[in-house]
Amino acid sequence: MERGASFRWLAVVAAAGAVLGGCQKTSADLGIPERAGYTCCNLHHEGDWISDGNYAELPMIAAGAPARVKSYGRNHALMDVDGRPMRLGHDYGREQESLQQFVNKIVVTSDPKAKLATWPAAVQDAIRQGKVMVGMTKEQVIMALGYPMTSENPSLDADLWRYWASSFGPYQILWDGRGRVQEIAGDQLVTNMVVYRPKPG
Repeated sequence: MERGASFRWLAVVAAAGAVLGGCQKTSADLGIPERAGYTCCNLHHEGDWISDGNYAELPMIAAGAPARVKSYGRNHALMDVDGRPMRLGHDYGREQESLQQFVNKIVVTSDPKAKLATWPAAVQDAIRQGKVMVGMTKEQVIMALGYPMTSENPSLDADLWRYWASSFGPYQILWDGRGRVQEIAGDQLVTNMVVYRPKPG
């Protein structure tokens, strides 16, 4: 490559880097307070991407993992989660809540493991497996499954929450009048994945 062409190529690379770098904004840039704490709930990820779809079929990061937001991009936040760099993606709920509202739900200031330890042993076991069962409260379901997508569940006061075990595996949580799980409804392959069944004995 000629020397002049080399300089032109380096200039293009430098410009691209500046543009890409400019896509990320720190909390200070945006006038947003620093956010550090713990994962609110079990989060599922594909590589370094944690989507608000939170598909149950994907690998799981446990509720209560240390989490710190480092910067913000377009519809996502860059974080350290349990010592790993991760991206928290606002894929579906953008029209219903801001990115900051979404991040504040996911990164909480109190460690949920303290609350988890106060619940019955079966509930604790279910949550640690990322599963749910009849009788759970809304708080317990959120810790187990994460928040349902706000694009399909604009209100947590609804009698039915819609979740996805995969992009082709929807299921529903139906609530009774006391705000406890009455039924987990969906295809059997999906419910087998998300419903807690204690081991005999």
